[in-house]
Amino acid sequence: MIDFHPVRAFLEPAHLELAEGIGGYAAAEFSGHARHDDDDVVRRYAREICASLGSGGWLKAIARQDFRACAVTRETLAFHSPLADAMFALQALGSTPIALAGDTRQRRLWLDRAVRGRAVAAFAMSEPEAGSDIAAMRSTAVRDGDGYVLNGIKTFISNAGIADFYLVFALTDPGAGAEGISAFLLPTETQGFRFVRPLLMADPHPLGEIALEDCRLPASARVGGEGEGYRLGLATLDRLRPTVGAAACGMAGRALHEAIHHALARRQFGRALADFQITQEKVGRMATDLTAARLLVYRAAWERDGGAERTDLEAAMAKSFATEIAQGVVDDAVQILGGRGVLADHPVDRLYRSVRALRIYEGATEIQRLIIARHLFDAARAGRDGPPG
Repeated sequence: MIDFHPVRAFLEPAHLELAEGIGGYAAAEFSGHARHDDDDVVRRYAREICASLGSGGWLKAIARQDFRACAVTRETLAFHSPLADAMFALQALGSTPIALAGDTRQRRLWLDRAVRGRAVAAFAMSEPEAGSDIAAMRSTAVRDGDGYVLNGIKTFISNAGIADFYLVFALTDPGAGAEGISAFLLPTETQGFRFVRPLLMADPHPLGEIALEDCRLPASARVGGEGEGYRLGLATLDRLRPTVGAAACGMAGRALHEAIHHALARRQFGRALADFQITQEKVGRMATDLTAARLLVYRAAWERDGGAERTDLEAAMAKSFATEIAQGVVDDAVQILGGRGVLADHPVDRLYRSVRALRIYEGATEIQRLIIARHLFDAARAGRDGPPG
């Protein structure tokens, strides 16, 4: 069970109760599960996980927009199963725009089904030439009568091929750049929608590419107003980035757990590995970095839950720091475990592959640091410079 005592200052009693409940569920549901490497098997299992999370009520925090609850859930799931964490994250990504800007019908038809685990969601923003530079998007949504016709290619889309609906971003005004992007709810059965191919990662994950070929959608499929898609996408990422940091902390916490127990059991030169100062130094640094990351993560979620209008600075700090130190903690755990740490069936080797992607998706570390720096420079120009954060 994860110890939430170090971050209790940012949590309410309900979050601590949630931590106990989701901890028991995750330990029973995912501990000891075999690793699945076959992509088709992973995709089937991913849908099963989504249904299980929904039936257990573990996705409800998404609809409530309780981001501390989302962080607690993601940290716990990531500790036990990176794939389970990914499925929670993807339900949140595909559903949060509906929670923020969806109308009553959209919320009833899709948001409610998503949080019950009865509809798998996907967030379709990235394109072959539009990753961090969203303004380079080429997908279009052209007005046609009382609806829109969508065309384009979306790639690196998680849940591609297994989702029941996609939150798709496309240009309704190509001449306006980012301000011409709008968001649409696209059910998988829409004529002209095509799952192009899976994209295989080192760590099992339902990733792929989709094509929109004259997909006709009614105007009621648009989420928010025309031209509001870019801001809606950024608002979604701003809210969820701290939870990416929480997932990183969960993976790092599991790696630290494995390293400590190995060091206590493993004997070298007549002593437990834990008795060597070099091991103690590593573990001390790993634990300190992890606690610092968790504090940044839960501070950012606390600010958002408290009604802060903007938390992009806090979110950028939490996401960039937590994902970077998590990579280091997992790497140190591999060193402590030695040969066992690189065996394909060991949890730490699996974590090594899982944690890497967190430094890229929902805004790469370098982009997060640019956000932080721009805040500091803007504050200095306005005469408001002081301690960051």
